[in-house]
Amino acid sequence: MDEFQRLKEDLINCDRCKDILEYPPHPIFQGQINSAIMQIGQAPSRKVMETGKPFNDISGKKLLCDWYQITREQFENPQNFYITSIGRCYPGKAKVTGDNPPCLECADLFLKRELEIIEPQIYIIIGSYAAQYFFGDEPLEKLVFHDHTYKGKPLYVLPHPSPLNRKWLKDHPLFETSRMIEIRKTIKDILQK
Repeated sequence: MDEFQRLKEDLINCDRCKDILEYPPHPIFQGQINSAIMQIGQAPSRKVMETGKPFNDISGKKLLCDWYQITREQFENPQNFYITSIGRCYPGKAKVTGDNPPCLECADLFLKRELEIIEPQIYIIIGSYAAQYFFGDEPLEKLVFHDHTYKGKPLYVLPHPSPLNRKWLKDHPLFETSRMIEIRKTIKDILQK
């Protein structure tokens, strides 16, 4: 069994958080070793965990329809996207708003291995928790509006497309009117190859 197959089996069978999660573990990920784009999010929503389909929720609708402007078929094609996250299972509802933070142990167990094995053309980081994993306490707006590289490949940081993020988007209108247009062009160029 090769390293990638071993990683997939370890992910599928993981139940380390069964005693602390509100719902039974159901690790979410998709893709293959040479997927063109590696997208790293925060953690799946409850709906994503129930359906097993990454970004199959209201955040995903904004991400695919408004920001990427691609079809779900393009998004779910493993040749196009390797979809992963900091935490693999729904972390539960936060007391105030949104969901709990993703489990960092998950990233140490799996994301580090994925970053060594997967060989994409670009990386896309989604949300402040995912950005913190890579960049520490750098402000999200600084990360979003600058180009980065990882392992010599382009890396882009996006805010989370959640409806709870409306204020950030309103306070930073250039993201949708300018920056996302640049990133979208890169995504579409890669998908058309």
